[in-house]
Amino acid sequence: MAKTQTSLGALTLGAIGVVYGDIGTSVLYALKEVFGSGHVPFTHGNVLGVLSILFWTLTVIISLKYVTLVLRADNNGEGGLVAMLALASQSVKDKPKLRRVLLFVGVFGTCLFYGDGVITPAISVLSAVEGLEVVSHTFKKAVIPLTLLILFGLFAVQKRGTADIGKFFGPITLIWFASIAVLGLSQIVNHPEVLWALSPHHAARFIWANPLTTFLILGAVVLCVTGGEALYADMGHFGKKPIRLAWFSIVMPCLTLNYFGQGALLLSDASAVKNPFFNMAPDWALIPLVVLATMATVIASQALITGAFSVTKQVIQLGYLPRFQVLHTSVKETGQIYMPFVNWGLFVLIVLAVVLFKSSSNLAAAYGIAVTLDMLITTILTFFVIRFAWHYPLPLCIAATGLFFVVDLAFFTSNMIKLVDGGWFPLLIAGGVFVLMLTWKDGRRLLNQKLKVDAIDLSSFLEAVFVSPPTRVMGTAVFLTAEPGTVPNAMLHNLKHNKVLHEINLFVTVRNHEVPWIGMDKRLSIESLGHDCWQVIVNYGFKNDPDLPKALLHMRGRGCDLEPMTTSYFLSRDIVTPTVGGGMAQWREKLFSQMHHNASAAAEFLNLPSNAVVELGSKIEI
Repeated sequence: MAKTQTSLGALTLGAIGVVYGDIGTSVLYALKEVFGSGHVPFTHGNVLGVLSILFWTLTVIISLKYVTLVLRADNNGEGGLVAMLALASQSVKDKPKLRRVLLFVGVFGTCLFYGDGVITPAISVLSAVEGLEVVSHTFKKAVIPLTLLILFGLFAVQKRGTADIGKFFGPITLIWFASIAVLGLSQIVNHPEVLWALSPHHAARFIWANPLTTFLILGAVVLCVTGGEALYADMGHFGKKPIRLAWFSIVMPCLTLNYFGQGALLLSDASAVKNPFFNMAPDWALIPLVVLATMATVIASQALITGAFSVTKQVIQLGYLPRFQVLHTSVKETGQIYMPFVNWGLFVLIVLAVVLFKSSSNLAAAYGIAVTLDMLITTILTFFVIRFAWHYPLPLCIAATGLFFVVDLAFFTSNMIKLVDGGWFPLLIAGGVFVLMLTWKDGRRLLNQKLKVDAIDLSSFLEAVFVSPPTRVMGTAVFLTAEPGTVPNAMLHNLKHNKVLHEINLFVTVRNHEVPWIGMDKRLSIESLGHDCWQVIVNYGFKNDPDLPKALLHMRGRGCDLEPMTTSYFLSRDIVTPTVGGGMAQWREKLFSQMHHNASAAAEFLNLPSNAVVELGSKIEI
């Protein structure tokens, strides 16, 4: 029993550091942007109304929607929009048109993650460093260079992995939450009446009296829940119970105390609106608070970067992006990965965001659209999961998701006002990634169609070959093929040029499925083709780490004993040539051709030994 409690405590502490790092740093800028917009006059009633709206936004979106409902929609214990998409698409697989629409919507939602992933580190670190301006105006010129330096250091250490420093995330973030709670309490004691804002009637009164103003400030209010989507995305790492426990026992109370403390400060001094968070602190605590805030924002950014690696890997295995180089940074944890292209691509875009927008207030204009649209898509997918996967009655499904849909839609619509001021930036990033994903998916479909047209039936081919068999050499040949039952181009080239056939021949097709995990008991599907030839299908979930040699070792005892030292892997390296009048627009075919050319080698992706791989090229027109 004690072990269970210890384990739960450790997981809860880890969840505080990783899951809630982003939403925990929202106190740096959320309330500042609501009142800094100039739409809300500083009156006692307005302050209570805004605080009430903030509290009930946290309650409805995070406590009710994500913590209570969405966390239930796990895909074999895994969460996140990719897992939700897989779950929703599988639940409507008997409705092909609806499935295509959901896949389209879900993939775009996944693309929004990258837009959010650029803005979050930029605004978080920048808002923390801006605390130096409260210390002295002489630091103003140093804010952007220091922000860029911190971000560069963060991205530069990614290749070393987070295994060593990750254990400090939870304690540091816990100290951060304790600090913001104390800061809030220090101001609440001066104006305890702000606690009346816990009552929803203050929010309702404000909305009723100021409907247009409410609509305008929703774009800033939503900043208090940015990072809430991480609750669901990290469910597979920590589990539902630790995430829920961390939220209700630590995170929600500390956030509420800090926001209410900022509100109490504004009642005393309206000029503090320039940076109410740092203005709550006494002068002696400013420098330590800036340092702690910077550490907290770095941790929040780290969680997002790690998430970007994980999401990209999942999307690759679902077939929406080409293979990227994946480096494992830990021998113990399979999830600890590093993708150089994704890492430095994010960094370049984040630097662009910081230089382009120059302040956290300007970045706040770009923040929110991607998050609210992501939350809206999550609500839509949740409806289809509980309706078609859980088979709940339609009225209950509408009741369960209707309120969240209306709230998400209101926030998204309000944020659309910020489209011209900066909201276009994350949408442009998401749109660019979306075009790449669709182009790759459609290009792979066209390529496979072309290969099928030109394909030779494997069984008939082997029968013809063994009428007058070529010289058999010792060892095992593994031929990778996109479709089972077809002759791989690599085998044709091998027979043509080398005029030999190995003693054992495996024709292997790797299939990725819309489930997070596939166990070793279901990894292989084997069919004997005679003459020591085998058709093998290797199955992976989108969170499995592909390792083909390890998977093939499980053929031992099933009629085919492999020896790694005498096994060779034959791959076809296809060169794609765009044609006029093909299945896609000319520019998309050229884009696909470049993506295909620059894709990481299949050998690396499947963890094949470099000294046992033979690549044979072929040219394919699409």
